[in-house]
Amino acid sequence: MTLAADLLDLAARIAQDAGALAHRRRQEGVTVAATKSAAADIVTAADREVEAFIRAELARERPDDGFYGEESGAEAGTSGITWVVDPIDGTVNYAYGIPAWAVSIAAVEGSADPATWTALAGAVFNPVTGELFRASRGGGAWLGAQRLSVSEVGDAGGLVATGFGYDPATHGPALEQLSRVMPIARDVRRIGAASLDLASVAAGRVDAYYEKGTHPWDHAAGALLVEEAGGQVGGAPGGRPGNAMVIAASPAFFARLEPLLAYPRVK
Repeated sequence: MTLAADLLDLAARIAQDAGALAHRRRQEGVTVAATKSAAADIVTAADREVEAFIRAELARERPDDGFYGEESGAEAGTSGITWVVDPIDGTVNYAYGIPAWAVSIAAVEGSADPATWTALAGAVFNPVTGELFRASRGGGAWLGAQRLSVSEVGDAGGLVATGFGYDPATHGPALEQLSRVMPIARDVRRIGAASLDLASVAAGRVDAYYEKGTHPWDHAAGALLVEEAGGQVGGAPGGRPGNAMVIAASPAFFARLEPLLAYPRVK
């Protein structure tokens, strides 16, 4: 097996085990532990417990690797591999009992800087539906035994997923941006978990996804899913998915969507 395939096997196994833990904690009742960037941006006790579980499992299996998690930050390793982890992507959905949240685990070659890394493997697991999306570099994107492929957009326009962030000051500009997208959109979906939005692009369930304000752990695994499903991923800074913008779609629809977003190409 290749290194990417080995890393994917580990990511997939741990994502499923971590998802089972998060699901149990959800059934027991959610405790909000803190807020982050805004009052709506919550952290549950389960977020912290699940990330600690993932970190411990990875350290046991690959002690020389680095780690970059939403709840515990970055720690450099010596192997050249860094694990980028969102223990519960879609925490608000999780807290409300909406069945659209996921464990996202990616293995990247390089440091915790998304401007320089190369994703090698990624797993996105929704414990409520039992769906495990997985991809390895050069090995395709998969859901179970089904190889995934992005959709092609017809005359009716694309089904576009997006998000609006937690800061109320960003909502007006985001709605203005959406108004520019609507002429090429069949309709819009607001799922509330970037990893699942990207997995949905890879699976052809939506035709495109864009959003400002995401973090590396939100898109590290999902971006690889889209690329391995034949899609294009970009954004900013530097033309790569980042906090200033993430865009994912088929290459043809990407070319139609990106100019309408009029986002700053931060270098």
